[in-house]
Amino acid sequence: MRAWQLPLAGAVLTALLLALLFPPFDLAFLAPAALTPLLFALAREPFPGRRFLWGWLSGFLYWIIVCHWIRDVLAAYGGLNGPLSVLALVLFAVAKGLHTAVFAWLAGMVIQRPWAIPAVAALWTGIERTHAPLGFPWLALGNAGISMGVPLRAAPVVGVYGVSYILAMLGCALALVALRRPRKELAWLLALPLLPLLPAAGPRQAPRATAVAVQTNVSGDARWTEEETERAVRQLSLLTLQEALDPAKPKPALLLWPEAPAPFYYYNDAAFRLQVTETARLAGAPFLLSGVAFTARREPLNSAVLLSGDGALLGRYDKVELVPFGEYVPWGFGWIEKISGEAGDFAAGSGAKVLTAGEHGIGAFICYESAFPHHVRQFARQGAEVLVNLTNDGYFGQAAAPRGQHLLLARMRAVENGRWLLRPSNDGITVSIDPAGRVWDRLPERRRLAGRLRFAWEHGQTPYTQHGDWFAWLSLAAGLLAALAEQIPSYRPLR
Repeated sequence: MRAWQLPLAGAVLTALLLALLFPPFDLAFLAPAALTPLLFALAREPFPGRRFLWGWLSGFLYWIIVCHWIRDVLAAYGGLNGPLSVLALVLFAVAKGLHTAVFAWLAGMVIQRPWAIPAVAALWTGIERTHAPLGFPWLALGNAGISMGVPLRAAPVVGVYGVSYILAMLGCALALVALRRPRKELAWLLALPLLPLLPAAGPRQAPRATAVAVQTNVSGDARWTEEETERAVRQLSLLTLQEALDPAKPKPALLLWPEAPAPFYYYNDAAFRLQVTETARLAGAPFLLSGVAFTARREPLNSAVLLSGDGALLGRYDKVELVPFGEYVPWGFGWIEKISGEAGDFAAGSGAKVLTAGEHGIGAFICYESAFPHHVRQFARQGAEVLVNLTNDGYFGQAAAPRGQHLLLARMRAVENGRWLLRPSNDGITVSIDPAGRVWDRLPERRRLAGRLRFAWEHGQTPYTQHGDWFAWLSLAAGLLAALAEQIPSYRPLR
């Protein structure tokens, strides 16, 4: 075998295995072996530059496969046709692949050491945490563990990154076995049997409350007139009231409208404001809906508004984590049009804010923000008793993969924070999720309708809610120190 064939095979195979873990494939049982081929190859690659290259190739291929839908979104809503949408996807994958490149470069420094397992796992976990501040966190390795009962017990303690650490440990251990390393180097795995001592994730009480969730089923490329907007709002209000006032069902605790690509302006549209106010009043239940607000400088805000059961405005949350290319255009990509119809970039909100309805706190975050564990935990930390992810997956079109991927993120946020999570979506997937990450109620997709989502108001806070990503950041520091230590020449006394 030629020198380049083994690392090429390892890079490609790891990229494929990582992609197979997530929708539409959902082969999560492969997660413990996903990193093994790349790590096996890195152990045989002596040159740092080549390790960097093979790691980048693996990351590049992974992001191309798992986020292939970006091309279709930009083609349909970003004003890019043909080769330009492909170019945008390729540039995106080129940038994201750098994370895996850095991991491979550093992991190659420690893979030969007796403490390779904890060091490699720390590097993978810490570098995963860097995706969020650098713009696009999506599908950490730990998300593959959402249905793995024992590894998932780590999520309420140290978040999804703790599950990533466990799976990376196993991947490294398998690589060491394939390399025929001494068995004593696998002793680090003896800590894993302690995981069952952690409490199992799950609800503390039965879901006795219900929310009326409406799927607006609005097309992302619809052209709105004033008459069409009024007609749509009246229809949505009627669907809401029909479900909320059904005498055969209990009174709902919440009314929910999703994020939708429609001109819903609570503050600027008197007719819209009157209609939703009357809907809340007739239903006699708090009403949470999404719409566009504006800063003092007239910059648009993607916002969630909460009305009381008598129609009064209770509060507003402004989206903090904006969608690249959708709500703002990253530096250097001005040639890509915005997906949103707003005239300028959206402004980011100032931080997490719990909305209060009576005695209950509601953590309402918007769509893509479900990809940010550190942001979502702030709602539970500030007292939210239920999480609500107002979502619009309509930009994904008919593709099932990104919808399933997005849902997977929301399921992990529920587990991390020990909260029920309600997910009203424009055209699906509309669900309720329990604190174990299990889907309870699910409405039919791509239909304009209203239905019920069961949930419970949960109190108490998980260790992850209280303390956040200390484990991920500590892993990054420990992994970097381990790699740095390998670069310090050993001291040998003169004879």
